[in-house]
Amino acid sequence: MEWLEASTENCPVQRTLDVIGEKWTLLILRDAVNGVRRFDDFHRHIGLSEAVLSDRLRKLTSAGILKTVPYREPGSRSRNEYRLTRKGWDLWPVLMALSQWGEAYALGSEGPVLDVRHTECDAPVRVVVECSAEHSPLTPREVTARLGTGARVRS
Repeated sequence: MEWLEASTENCPVQRTLDVIGEKWTLLILRDAVNGVRRFDDFHRHIGLSEAVLSDRLRKLTSAGILKTVPYREPGSRSRNEYRLTRKGWDLWPVLMALSQWGEAYALGSEGPVLDVRHTECDAPVRVVVECSAEHSPLTPREVTARLGTGARVRS
C-alpha cells in the first residue's frame, strides 16, 4: 500500500489539527506558554470576541490541554485561571517551530516580538528534528517515512 492509498482518518497530524488547528486556539496557546492565565488577559491581548474565546478555552480544557484553577479577587466573584497541563506543555515545541518558521519567512524588518534564549548560555533557542538515538539534526532527505501499523486502505 502507498501513501495515496492510505486512509488519513487515523493521521496524527489530522487529529492534532482537529484539536488545535485553528488560529485563535494557537494564539491562546502562545499566550498561555508566555504566562497568560486569566480570561480578561487573553481577551485583551489576543483581541478576539468573548464568545470565541470562551469556546476555544472550553475546547482546550475538554481536550486536557488546559486545566482550570479557581481564584478570587477581593470583592469579586470566584473565577478560573487557565493553566497548561503536561499535555499542553508538550505543544511548546510546536509553537517554537511555528515561531522559528515565522521569523525566517513571515517576519517584517522590525524583528521578533520575543527573543527566546537558553537560560544557561544565552544562545537563541531553535527547534530541530533528530532521531531517538540523538544523532545530529536531520533534514527531510535523511529520513524514511513508512506506513505505520495503523495504516488502512482508503474507502
